[in-house]
Amino acid sequence: MPTLQLRRNDRRRHLVVCGDSPLAFRLVDELINRYDEDVTVILRSKQENYGPRIAQLSRVRVIEAAAPDNAAFLQAKLSTARALALLGSDDAGNIHAALLAQDINPELRLVLRLFNTSLGHRVRTLFADCAVLSDAAMAAPSFVAASLGREGPTHIRVSGRTLYVVRRDEVAPERIICGLADTTDSTHPDLLPVTEHSTDLVLAFANGSVVEKPVRRRPSAFMAALRRNFGSVLNRRVAAAAASLFVLLAIGTTMFAVFGGYTWWNAVYETALDVAGAAQPTDSLPVINKITQVMVTLVGISIIPIITAVALDAVVSARLAAANGPQGPFRDHVVVIGLGQVGARVVAQLHDLGVPVVGVDRNESARGIPLARRLGLPVIIGDASRDDTLRAAYIGTSRALVTLSSHDVVNLEAALTARAIRDDLLVVLRLFDNDFARLVERRFNIDVSRSVSALAAPAFAAAMVERQVIGTIPVGRRVLLIAEVPVGDGTGLGGRTIGEVEQRTEVRVIALQRRTEQRMDWQPPADHQLVPRDRLMVVATRTGLGQILASSIVGGSGQ
Repeated sequence: MPTLQLRRNDRRRHLVVCGDSPLAFRLVDELINRYDEDVTVILRSKQENYGPRIAQLSRVRVIEAAAPDNAAFLQAKLSTARALALLGSDDAGNIHAALLAQDINPELRLVLRLFNTSLGHRVRTLFADCAVLSDAAMAAPSFVAASLGREGPTHIRVSGRTLYVVRRDEVAPERIICGLADTTDSTHPDLLPVTEHSTDLVLAFANGSVVEKPVRRRPSAFMAALRRNFGSVLNRRVAAAAASLFVLLAIGTTMFAVFGGYTWWNAVYETALDVAGAAQPTDSLPVINKITQVMVTLVGISIIPIITAVALDAVVSARLAAANGPQGPFRDHVVVIGLGQVGARVVAQLHDLGVPVVGVDRNESARGIPLARRLGLPVIIGDASRDDTLRAAYIGTSRALVTLSSHDVVNLEAALTARAIRDDLLVVLRLFDNDFARLVERRFNIDVSRSVSALAAPAFAAAMVERQVIGTIPVGRRVLLIAEVPVGDGTGLGGRTIGEVEQRTEVRVIALQRRTEQRMDWQPPADHQLVPRDRLMVVATRTGLGQILASSIVGGSGQ
């Protein structure tokens, strides 16, 4: 995403947002309240989806249109706008609208929401100034990490270095970059507190050593299903018969050794040959040996069809499981409910980590179902709020449940149903409303709740005002941002030291690129005085990023 400097006469030019989704609502709220921008919103209806909430925001102009077309863009005065965000759920529709917008205003900055990120990288080259973002890609690592019981997305790649979020007591002090939060109060964590050493969650360098227990690579879906079904068939159908036959073999071996005159080693050898059908009749054998030989041979004849039946049944059941869903015991897996845009990414990332996954969705045409089946993962089509659907996903033996439907009530109902089946289950809930999420966590003892739009909106907002957000770090229901901030000529940052910037804003400077150097200094001195064309890498709250971006704008006061 290119980072361009804003001009003074561009500052008050309005921004245009197309969409009525939760992401659109949070983005508009960010632009108005965090960045002090004037926003025009194009949506289908003020009465549908998040239209009523968007219309209630102050300093927002709402235009109702069936689609973001030329007529809607002209009504929104796109020719004089500074940036346009296209947030529809259809990738092709967003690209089409972007092409129309560029014809109206060739200098317009475009921010596109695309699910297909590989397509997005190619699309960017078609426009002069374009940022392509995926809210699903931004949010998925947080849900994956939460389902595995970890803090935040574990690793973040920044300017050639890998950083990771970790507890302070789990990392060497020399590898800590900065403190992130005091999470003593898990409901209201203190982000970037003034006292650095009060933080228990920190950002650190990864130095190539093992920083977390690796997840064992998952075998192929068929082999995993074969092992599960072999065990289930054996236990269910022939355990008692097999045990009886092996007891008879042990008795036969003992009879050969005790009464037949064999050593114990030769007794075992004789028994093995007789089981394999290699017994030879000999008239001179003692009667006890003849009886024992006949018994062992009959046992061997009985064992062969039992082993064959078990093996065939296990193979057939494994093939059915790979094609239709889990058959037989399924353990230590993650149940993912809702295989839409976010669910598809969560399933793919869990699979890449070698974590077994069972997907559940009531819609057979959900975006993530072809992906799950291509990966050989079992998928159950059904209502996740029903007890029988969750039991079919083996919720009782799973390691976690992740609910990713786009409807809060559906997610909550599925979570409560799962908790009724198993009260110690780790539950990760997708919820939009922060107040509702806090109440749910407290009253229903839900482990983790996340909002996709809350995780993604800050990055979209920063892209709208032409700044680069490199990564997001969720802490509870709040989020910290890693961003790149240039120091422009005549800005509020020029002449300040790094220490002063950190004191006046909710920001931690983690790296500095001096204007005369290409390398990034990861231990910038607090007394370094900023000059134009320096570049800062910062960790900031949403408010802090707004403050420092206002200071970095030409003519910004920084107050």
